Parts: sequence; structure tokens; C-alpha cells
Amino acid sequence: MSLLDPSHWSGKVAIGGWTPAAGGQTSVVEPATGDTLERVGSANPEDVARASERAAEAQRQWARTPYTERAAVLRRAGDLFTRHADEIHHWLIREAGCVPGKAAFETDLAAQECYEAAALASRPLGELLPSAEPRLSMARRLPAGVVGVIAPFNAPLVLATRSVAPALALGNAVVLKPDPRTAVCGGVAVMRVFEEAGLPEGVLAVVPGGADAGHQLVVDPHTHVVSFTGSTAAGRKVGATAAEHLKRVHLELGGNSAMIVLPDADLERAVSTAAFGSYFHQGQICMTTGRHLVHASIADEYAERLAHKAEQLTVGDPAKEEVALGPIIDAPQRDKIHALVTASVEGGARLAAGGTHEELFYRPTVLTGVTDASPAYAEEVFGPVAPIRAFSDVDEAVALATASTYGLALSVLTRDVMRGLEVAERIPAGLVHINDQTVNDEALAPMGGVGASGTGVRFGGTASLEAFTETRWITVRAQEATYPI
Repeated sequence: MSLLDPSHWSGKVAIGGWTPAAGGQTSVVEPATGDTLERVGSANPEDVARASERAAEAQRQWARTPYTERAAVLRRAGDLFTRHADEIHHWLIREAGCVPGKAAFETDLAAQECYEAAALASRPLGELLPSAEPRLSMARRLPAGVVGVIAPFNAPLVLATRSVAPALALGNAVVLKPDPRTAVCGGVAVMRVFEEAGLPEGVLAVVPGGADAGHQLVVDPHTHVVSFTGSTAAGRKVGATAAEHLKRVHLELGGNSAMIVLPDADLERAVSTAAFGSYFHQGQICMTTGRHLVHASIADEYAERLAHKAEQLTVGDPAKEEVALGPIIDAPQRDKIHALVTASVEGGARLAAGGTHEELFYRPTVLTGVTDASPAYAEEVFGPVAPIRAFSDVDEAVALATASTYGLALSVLTRDVMRGLEVAERIPAGLVHINDQTVNDEALAPMGGVGASGTGVRFGGTASLEAFTETRWITVRAQEATYPI
């Protein structure tokens, strides 16, 4: 049976059932070919308001549902992601431009997110507190209510499910706004999985739309918590708007993650690790290795080897051939990448590999001789670009890594593991990997960045529990209290 049969959802949004969107329809475009694959509903603020109101109604009963039943829905959802993986892969490859390995990574991680969320449903929801009064005093966690989730295009399935699954497990309703460029694999697929898993109607809504739909989701009176994943620029606007409306907001934003290669690193393995870190999913990952900081004694050889590897990598349509890199998501994103590379070269950086494109297929790129003023080094590129900068000693490496406003992921490559940990301790980052690249993820691991990369850890175990619940203080006396008035 087809999970993603378009007859269910074509041209519609999910608001307590699939319904035509007040905002009309938009095309689902395949970036590799420019072909229209299908049509989805395009939600406007009116659609989002209706979805939020319906979610608030449905959430009351869902919160009263025994935790065993909520956990069972999440487990079934995990099984369905696995059972229908091939069908979901098809959309991830064609709609999001994923290579098959990345598509498989997403479906597997989405399933794991559901299983981990199922375990959240039975976690202790509070604690007993000491009290100076003759009473029972406790803190109890309750569902936040309606959670608004705004998910991006780059890892659409994972970055939607990561918020949706724990929020649902803890008794919340969710209104999900996927990026309209990946509305099927980042929205429809999630909705259809939870429908088939037995989630009651209205508890989850999917409203693909633009900035106006996202704004409505943040300001809507029925939405109590907002979980946003996207660019730092957009995240600042979401955070400011949420603050105006006294909403709790969780922000996972951009990055310009550094990989520090110490002089004792295994150079062959380092280059392989670095290529994956910079070129996985065409560099369109917030954790992408954006700055290669390499000891001066090996920097030239490192650059030469990485450039050679980049030149050997295949770029093309992942739906038609086996390739290492697929297409950039759209022309504006490609043009941004190319502008940053071009400006860096014009400013004195050397193009060691790549820097060219055909349509949306951008060649993996290596830049050397970059400085603080090189745009492709100083800014988040969100494309397959590896800027290399030499350092003379550890203190300089730490200073260079710390100079960025971002603080998402960090990598240190060295044969001396303890030295690597000591270096990492000096650099602000939410995620640290010794002898690995910066793009790593597991459903049970804490996830989040500092500085311009977000508002800290908000996923994984206790972090998810805190993100999607409110804490209430409760006291109980055996008899009514008496007061001297």
C-alpha cells in the first residue's frame, strides 16, 4: 500500500483532515530537473489560524490519553518510517536532492526519533520537594499545549520529526510548517505516518507555507511553544516576535563549524573526513565543516589532497545515477554560494578546486589563502565549499575557531585524543567530535548550539522533556491551613 499516494493530499493541507488550502496551491519542483512532481496546498495565515485552533481542541483529549497509548502511537510511527522507507526515499531524492545514502540516513533517524520519543511518554513527570510547611510539595510537568514547529529544507524529514515526535509523546498537539520547497518529504510524509500510526485527528496539522504562515504560527494565541530550525537571520526574527508575544521559543540556527587539524593527524584519513564534512548533502547542513584550520606544517599537502579528492567526486542527478553530490535546492541558494566563492577569490583567496556549476549542480570547491575578510570563510556558505586556513600553534587555532559568532559543531583531528579534548574545552560549541567531522547526529544525543547558532540544547532525553512541557508547583495539606488574620 502506498503511504504517499497523492490522491490523499495533492493540493491540500492537513487541518483535522486533508482540506484545500485557503492560500491556494504551489508546485513541488525537482531541483535536479526543474520538473513539477506534484502540487501541495500553500497555507496562508488563515489556514494556520484554523489549524492552531483545531489543534488546541484536540490537544485536551490527547493529553488525557494514557501514556501507554501515546507511546504505542510513537512506536508504530517509527515502524512505519522503516516499512515505507523506499517510498519516502523517492521523495527525499527527487524533492530535496538527497543522494540515496543521505535519504536512508533521514528515514532511519526519523524512526529512531519516534522510538526515543515513545520512551519519553513514560519518563517521571516531576519530583517531590522538601517544604518547611506540613504539606506534600511537588513539581509536576504538564504538556505545553500546542507546539508550533517550523522546519527547513535541508534535512526535512529529520528536522521536522525531531520536534514533532517528542512534543506529541508528551501530550502536546503540533502544527508543523515545513519549508514549501520540501513540503512532501518534510510535511506530508510526517503527517501520513502519524495518521497511519493512529494519531487522533487534529492533534497534528501540516501547513506548508511562506514567511506569512510562519509569522502567524509564532503569534497565534493557541501556540504556546515554537520550535524553529533555520537560518540565524530568520531565527532572530522568530525569536524577537516570540518575545513580543511572551512565547517560549527554541532556536536551532546556522553554523560555520571549524575542523582543527593538528600536525600529528593521519593526513589521509583527515582529508577523507574533511571531504565528508564539507560536501555531505552539497554542504547544505547547519553542522557542515565550514572552516578547515590546518597546522602550517601540513596545510599545503592537506589542501592538495583535498582538492584532488574534490575533483574526483561525481555531481549529478541522484535519481538517475550514483553520485557523491546532488543538486543545490534552488537557484537563489546556488547564486548565494557562487557569490561568496567569487567574492573570496576576488579578495585574494585561491581556487584550488571547483568554483563552477552547471544549472543547480555545484562542483565541490576548495579555497586556500583565505582570511578574516574572505566571505566564504567568514560567513555560513551552506554549500559544498571548503576554505582552508593555516595556523602556527594551538593558541592561534583556538583563537581562529573562537573568532566566529557561531557555536554549533567543532571537530579536532589528532592522534593525541586527550590533547584534542583539551583544545576543544577552550572553544564554545554545542557539539564536539574528536577524530571525526562536524556532521553527526543521533536521536538520543543532545543537540543545539550557542551564540549565533541557537539557544542551546533542546533535543534528546531530558532536553526534549524540558522543551515541550511546563512545570507546575503543587502542594497538598491534610487539613485546611489556618492563618492569624
